[in-house]
Amino acid sequence: MSTLSDPFGRTISYLRLSVTDRCDLRCRYCMTEHMQFLPKRDLLTLEELDRLATAFVALGTRKLRITGGEPLVRKNIISLFRAMSRHLESGALDELTLTTNGTQLARHAAELVDCGVKRINVSLDTLDAEKFAHVTRWGRLEQVLEGVAAAKAAGLRVKINTVALKGFNEEELFALVDWCAAEGHDLTFIELMPMGEFDDALQLSQYWPLSDVRARLASRFTIEPLSERTGGPATYVRLVESGQKVGFITPLTHNFCESCNRVRVTCTGDLFTCLGQEGRADLRAPLRAGPDDDLLVAAIRDAIAHKPRGHDFDYSRTGVAGRMSRTMSHTGG
Repeated sequence: MSTLSDPFGRTISYLRLSVTDRCDLRCRYCMTEHMQFLPKRDLLTLEELDRLATAFVALGTRKLRITGGEPLVRKNIISLFRAMSRHLESGALDELTLTTNGTQLARHAAELVDCGVKRINVSLDTLDAEKFAHVTRWGRLEQVLEGVAAAKAAGLRVKINTVALKGFNEEELFALVDWCAAEGHDLTFIELMPMGEFDDALQLSQYWPLSDVRARLASRFTIEPLSERTGGPATYVRLVESGQKVGFITPLTHNFCESCNRVRVTCTGDLFTCLGQEGRADLRAPLRAGPDDDLLVAAIRDAIAHKPRGHDFDYSRTGVAGRMSRTMSHTGG
């Protein structure tokens, strides 16, 4: 089966697959406090997620990232990782990864390693327990740190994803860098993306451009740009004095679309070829039309044929990123 290429010659080899819209936290820039989650019948079953991911692998996907919501709160989710491990064993898939908030890692870290997962992204915006409880509304920092420690002990490579929030974690910049250096974790900073169904005024007040983050780091460290890419949207530098790698994801101040090789599928089967555009393709209908994958493959190919050149994040637009807030928050390569 021929691989996927978009109209601009980019080979699509990276799938971010959401397995649930649910989360056990309520981060203020991501979810409202009293969420109305989707009926379970609207979500793809684990078997459907397996079939969909397998279709993408057959079409050339080499990297699969499982996301949420919080993916590890979905019942029996390890069975999906176990199913995907067959593609690692066959050589059809290069990497199976996970983005998580870390709350369930203590329970699942060893199982993830058994399924062939080698590295994970953990979303963590602060090392202050009170601030963590505030931004997540009810989360316990201790639980997340225990999960990160369990992941490290199990042999998982951990990358910390931190959303840069003005007036919230500005004063923790060096504390976060130093903690990651001491623990051997990579660190990526993410610009706050506009999530239109939430409080635009609040998000504007919290927007902290990563150009400023980088300048502050340069006041203490010698910054060495790296050419390394992981298939995600981050650009990387090395802090010479500590030797650690730091990434920057800048959807608003830097357009990284020229090298985009990824698409996203939500837990309901909507395929988004670009986070910053409104177009979507329904993959649930062809999945449920019958056991044959011809319709599914045709729908995937048609969607990729319409993948736009780049994104268009704008705080004045209210219809784009809000739909992704529960399924794609805390992105990262």
